[in-house]
Amino acid sequence: MAVEFASDKLKEDREIAMVAVAQDGLALQCLTKELRSERAVVLAAVVQAGVSLRLAAPELRRDRGVVLAAVGQNGMALQAAADELKGDREVVLKAVRQCGTALLCAREDLRRDREVALAAVAQNGCALPCVAEELRNDREVVLASVMQNGTALRFAPPSLKNDREVVLTAVKQNYTALRFASDELRTDQDMVLVAKQASLRAL
Repeated sequence: MAVEFASDKLKEDREIAMVAVAQDGLALQCLTKELRSERAVVLAAVVQAGVSLRLAAPELRRDRGVVLAAVGQNGMALQAAADELKGDREVVLKAVRQCGTALLCAREDLRRDREVALAAVAQNGCALPCVAEELRNDREVVLASVMQNGTALRFAPPSLKNDREVVLTAVKQNYTALRFASDELRTDQDMVLVAKQASLRAL
């Protein structure tokens, strides 16, 4: 529904607003301030397009239920949430399970939370740089990361780029990850063979 072309009177109509945002959550931007402050309208919008949360009234960006619905549809909606909800563990977990890099929008203490970090890298291995520095040195976190995306090995610390199991996991997932391994493992005959086999499977 092209609500942006509707008359001002129609833009104030709640029923039309509900139909519009259910089809395109970003239609929220065309509605009146009053309708962008109405919970049911905003909830319908974020269920369709989580990032439409940024268009909602400030009090609804502090509404836990609305924010949970938004990040469940698009984890990056966390960016528009009120600061206190960026520190809500359940909200952040839901966001990173939908989009690992949403961890960047979370409060610093949750970026240091091991379970949250593991959830983020399991969804997107390349979310590894988003986790707190100490967790980037955590072998289990790095393993989960390269299991999801082998090329995330480039974000691992040197010690783990020289860890045979970590590199093997990365190379099996994506043979091109071998270029991010330590010099020692990059020239290891067994590792090169695994990379060649993985490249053939990718054809």
